[in-house]
Amino acid sequence: MWATLLDEGRYLASERTMYRLLEAAHGSVRERRNQLTHPPYAKPELLAERPNELWSWDISKLRGPAKWTCFYLYVILDVFSRYAVGWTVQHRETAEIAKALLGQATEQQQIRPGTLIVHADRGSAMRSKPVAFLLADLGVTKTHSRPYTSTDNPYSEAQFKTLKYRPEFPARFDSIGQSRAFCREFFDWYNHQHRHSGIGLMTPAAIHHGRAQQLHDRRARVLDQAYARTPERFVPRPPRPPALPTAAWINKPTTEEVASQIRTPTVSFDLTGSARPPHRTSKDPWLEPRGPSGREERPLRRGTCYPLLSTVTNVQSCPAGSRTASMVLRSPNARSANWAP
Repeated sequence: MWATLLDEGRYLASERTMYRLLEAAHGSVRERRNQLTHPPYAKPELLAERPNELWSWDISKLRGPAKWTCFYLYVILDVFSRYAVGWTVQHRETAEIAKALLGQATEQQQIRPGTLIVHADRGSAMRSKPVAFLLADLGVTKTHSRPYTSTDNPYSEAQFKTLKYRPEFPARFDSIGQSRAFCREFFDWYNHQHRHSGIGLMTPAAIHHGRAQQLHDRRARVLDQAYARTPERFVPRPPRPPALPTAAWINKPTTEEVASQIRTPTVSFDLTGSARPPHRTSKDPWLEPRGPSGREERPLRRGTCYPLLSTVTNVQSCPAGSRTASMVLRSPNARSANWAP
């Protein structure tokens, strides 16, 4: 309008004045179409106070023999103990492989329904229906990171950095067999020999299998003997071993009051497929069902629940000396009949 009036040889007001008058007469002046807005994503606040209470899993690429070729490393990590409960290297990233690995890991770790949360980012395999339905069948709650927020999945990211910063990590893998052999040696070292600074310089296996307190007491005795021999070497105080972990957080709340009120959510299912957090009692705070308390049942703060479906996982278990899930998957789309890590 302003330009049209100028072409006609008239000037009434500036562009800003015209918009101001229109806004005063007709309300706000804006885009005529409603713009799509995404709902805000809640920050996941997850707490693990013992092994097999909170798992984190992710997929990372390993460079292949040529440019633009890679292999996909799937890793499931126990957040409290940092123990790798399952891993596999495959040619592609698919929901079926993730479903098979998660199913075998939960079976080997003997996960009971309603006791485990599985956290992941928002990748296609992580949000796929096969994985969601499998976890619903197993009574496992699943949670996801916020979009483009890598700090919501810090334990898996840190574990991949430990892998790729090893001195023997190659620039490229010549074959998928070489990548599986390397990962087999790495995860054996990581679980049973790597002294992790985040868990009191214990190995993940010691924390995961309940041997940490015995090792901690042994370290304390060694330090007491060293102090008794030469106390002048320890000026501030007698030496003490690093404290054992008591809790592991994903996005710990800023205040201790809020943090003390958060407990890891569990899920119980009825015949309609709906989910509700069970009421906790002093007998068994993780498995006791909700009683008739008369209070309103609020939805879970974290996690997504799905109806129960029957699933069939085509997985052939392979013997292993440890409890880490190492998968053998048969698929008609595979390059070979047997994908053995």
